[in-house]
Amino acid sequence: MSSFVDTSNREEAIKYKFELKECILGEPEFYRKVAVVVLPMIAQNTLTNIVGLLDNIMVGQVGKVPMSSVAIVNQILFIFYLCIWGALAGAGIFSTQFFGKGDMDGVRHAIRFKLITAITLCLFAVTFLYINSHGLISGYIAADVIEAERVETLKNGVAYLNIMLVGLLPFSLTQVYASVMRESGKTTLPMYAGMAAMLVNFIFNALLIFGLMGFPKMGVLGAATATVISRCVELFIVAFGAHRKGSVYNFFSGVYKGFYIPRALILPMLSKTMPLMINEFLWSFSQATLLRQYSIRGLSIIAAMNISGTVAQIFNEVFISIGGSTAILVGQELGASKLISARRTAWRMAALSVGSTIVMGLLLAAASPFIPQIYNVDPEIRAMATRCILVLAICMPVNAYANVSYFTIRSGGKMLVTFAFDFFAAWFMSVPAAFVLCRHTTLPIVTVYFIVSFLEAVKCIVGFFLVRSGIWVRNIVDNN
Repeated sequence: MSSFVDTSNREEAIKYKFELKECILGEPEFYRKVAVVVLPMIAQNTLTNIVGLLDNIMVGQVGKVPMSSVAIVNQILFIFYLCIWGALAGAGIFSTQFFGKGDMDGVRHAIRFKLITAITLCLFAVTFLYINSHGLISGYIAADVIEAERVETLKNGVAYLNIMLVGLLPFSLTQVYASVMRESGKTTLPMYAGMAAMLVNFIFNALLIFGLMGFPKMGVLGAATATVISRCVELFIVAFGAHRKGSVYNFFSGVYKGFYIPRALILPMLSKTMPLMINEFLWSFSQATLLRQYSIRGLSIIAAMNISGTVAQIFNEVFISIGGSTAILVGQELGASKLISARRTAWRMAALSVGSTIVMGLLLAAASPFIPQIYNVDPEIRAMATRCILVLAICMPVNAYANVSYFTIRSGGKMLVTFAFDFFAAWFMSVPAAFVLCRHTTLPIVTVYFIVSFLEAVKCIVGFFLVRSGIWVRNIVDNN
C-alpha cells in the first residue's frame, strides 16, 4: 500500500477519485479480512435466529393469544436492546479506533465506560418496565378485541415480561464483553458463547414450555425462563474467556483495577454515546409505534408480523452482520489514519451487502409459503404472514444499503448526522404514513406494510450522498 493510501490528510482522502471497479470489487486479501470478522458474526446470529424461530414455533403451538403476548413484550424489550447497543456503540467508536491505533490503554478506558453505561441503563429500564408493565402492554391491544382475549393477553404479557427483566443485566454485561471482542476483530468467542446460549435456550424452551421429562409445563413463562438461563450461560462464557490466563483478549487485563477513565475522554465519549443511545431509542420506539398502528387492525396482524419478522431475521442476518463489520473495519482504518483505504472499504462493503441480498432475498421469498404452515394459528394468519415475508424479501436490498450507510457514517463519529439519518426517516415518514394508512384508508394491511417498508428507499438515497461526501472520514483518537 502506498504512502498516499495511508495518508492522514483528510482533504486529500476526500478528493481522491475511485474507479467503479475499485469500489465494487476487492482483492482476495480484502475478502479474507472481511471473512475473519463477518463469518463468525453471521454464524452466531443466524444460528441464534434459527433457534429463535424454533422457540417462536413452540410458543405458537400454545395459541394465537400467548404468541401475541410474547410478540408485544419482545417489541417493548427491543427498545431496551437497541438502547444498550446504541449506548455501547458510542464508546465502541473510540475502542475500534484505539484498536486501529494500537492503544490498549485507550481500549480499557472505553471498556470501563461501557460497563458503567450498561449497568446504569439496565437498572433504569428494569425499574421503569416493572412499574409500567400493564400500561405498556395494554397499549398494543386493539379496542375491538373481545374481553376474554384482552385479559389473557395482558396476563400472559405481564408475567412473561417480569421474568424477562431478570435477564436484562446478564444481557447488558454480555453486550459489553462481546462488543469489545468484535471491535478488536476477534469474533470467535462471542460466536461460541452465542451458540452455547442458543443450545441452552432451545433445550430449556422445549422442557419448560411443554413440561417434558418431569419439568413443569409453564407455557410462555417457560420460554422466558429459558431465555434468562441462556443469557446467564452466555455471560459466564464471554467473561471467563476474557479474563482467563493467556487469553487472546489481553486488553481486558486490568480493566477493573482502579476503574480509571481519563477526564479528557469522558466528555468525548458521552458526546458520542448520548446521541447514539437517543437515536436507537427513538428508532426502536418508532418500530414499536408502527406495530401499535398495525395492531389497530387486530391481534391477527401482530401474530402474522411476529412470524414474518422471526423468519426474515434469519435471512437478514447476512446484510446486518456485514453492516456491523463495516463499522469495525472502517473504524480501524480511520483510527490508523488510512483514510483513503477506509473510503474504499466502505464502498466495497456496501456492494457486498447489497449483493448478498440477491441470494438471501430469493431464498426468503422461496421459503415464504412454507414456514408459516408450521404454526398452530388460523389459516388467515398464515396467509398474512406469507405476504408479509414477501414484502420483507422485496425490501431487503433497500434495507441492506440503508444499514451499511448508517454504520459507515457512524464509524467516523458523526453522531448528529446518524441521528438525523434514522430519526427523520422513522418519525417524519414511516410513522405518519402508517398512522394515516391504517386509520384513514381501507387498504389491505399488507399493502400498507409494503408502502411503509419501502419508504426506506429515501434513506438509501440520502445515505449514498452522505457516504460519497466523505463527511464521516475522521480519525477521532489521534490526539487522545
